[in-house]
Amino acid sequence: MAQLGSAMPTAPPRNVQGLEGRNKPVPGRQDTEDRGSLVSTLQNYEVQVTLADQQADPNSPLYSIKKFQDLGLAPELLQGLTMMNFFKPSKVQERALPLLLQNPPRNLIGQSQSGTGKTAAFTLAMLSRVDFAKDATQAICLAPTRELARQILDVVVTMGKFTPVTTICAVPEMAQDGRMHAPSAPTRAQIVVGTPGTVANMVRNRKIDVSNVQIFVLDEADNMLDAGALNDQCLEVKNRLPQDANSRTRAQIVLFSATFPDEVRRYANNIAPGANKIELKKEELSVANIAQFYMDCKDADSRNDILAELYGILTVGQSIVFCDTRSTADSIANRMKEDYHKVAALHGAKDANERDALIDSFRDGKTKVLITTNVMARGIDIPQVNMIVNYDMPKDASGRPDAETYLHRIGRTGRFGAKGVAINFVHDLKSWNEMREIERRLDRPIIRVETDDIDLMEKTFNDVLKKKVNVQSSGVNQEVSTHAK
Repeated sequence: MAQLGSAMPTAPPRNVQGLEGRNKPVPGRQDTEDRGSLVSTLQNYEVQVTLADQQADPNSPLYSIKKFQDLGLAPELLQGLTMMNFFKPSKVQERALPLLLQNPPRNLIGQSQSGTGKTAAFTLAMLSRVDFAKDATQAICLAPTRELARQILDVVVTMGKFTPVTTICAVPEMAQDGRMHAPSAPTRAQIVVGTPGTVANMVRNRKIDVSNVQIFVLDEADNMLDAGALNDQCLEVKNRLPQDANSRTRAQIVLFSATFPDEVRRYANNIAPGANKIELKKEELSVANIAQFYMDCKDADSRNDILAELYGILTVGQSIVFCDTRSTADSIANRMKEDYHKVAALHGAKDANERDALIDSFRDGKTKVLITTNVMARGIDIPQVNMIVNYDMPKDASGRPDAETYLHRIGRTGRFGAKGVAINFVHDLKSWNEMREIERRLDRPIIRVETDDIDLMEKTFNDVLKKKVNVQSSGVNQEVSTHAK
């Protein structure tokens, strides 16, 4: 039997390290993304279902459930859900789970933002497809970053705590030569969660036997299918899965993401042919419970001064500061540390041990302000985060304003229906135009906050977080930036 964590990275997810062979009871995470199954039902959003079988009625009770017991789940899985305080499915889970668990299995493309219960949905599907008596890999889940992979595995281990499931987190680990490599030991773990490059390497080198894989999941699929190397690696794993007589992948293929740009959506249809589809209505993608502001900074360098002034507000809860480059993240962190501010910088240039330690410290609330690149933009769930700052506006590979990444970034706050604040720094005409383009595409106002009155600034943000003010009210400053005049 594969050991739990037998090829685990140097710092495995919490509650996993040291458990051999079978999951032993671990404390229930009260802060997982999918606590959204309790709270997201309070959110006013609608889920649209498109069935691959055109003759079927998507509104039939067969394709919607009101309680987990309706799914015919194993008692051990219902125990896990109860322990995680999942008592009622979220709207996404109501519609996704009957499609994910139907037999014979059918592919699924799901478009749903974080906090709506998508991770719990595909985790439940993976656990339901595993034959625990079979000592073989039966489920593979790919995520774009090690941080997200570790978080997903944490959910798998917790939800599957009353089952004998074996798992592995397949992310790069530090070798003796000081370089990052895929885990060297073969694994027969029943559920593999990892990053595309590492899993592809292990499959290619026969460290993972895919001949028994029943379900293949891509989380944050838009990011991986839109990025050259990640796309190639995802396809390599998918193409090595067993095929039927018609050269079609036998495993159920599940794609989930908060956003699916049109070109990625077309590609997803090729990866998961004949898929059922669930999605939120277009106008409901923007996160309504997050107040979006911008601050006029005199120039690029003055952003550091504004950030330092904001520090007292940023540490009331927890905050994430997003910037474009690793060097910028390090530079900001160093300048703030010189002023005795407690911050940490997290990006892809950090080694595996340091990245794992930084994210765990932030998740546990020991670090209050995290300065990072887009490595933290997707899927990471830390409910205490109530404010994010876009030090740089997000841009795509061609340098154009990236509304999808912006949506992922600000989605790190405002979790489970709570209020959140997003602050955008505008320091020249270019950054102003970038922000306005994102504002236009999301069709939600981004409000100006004055930078010369720290007390007023603090009151504005606190009033939003305490739900004392509606940021779209006419009394809020909606002047244009000085850089646009």
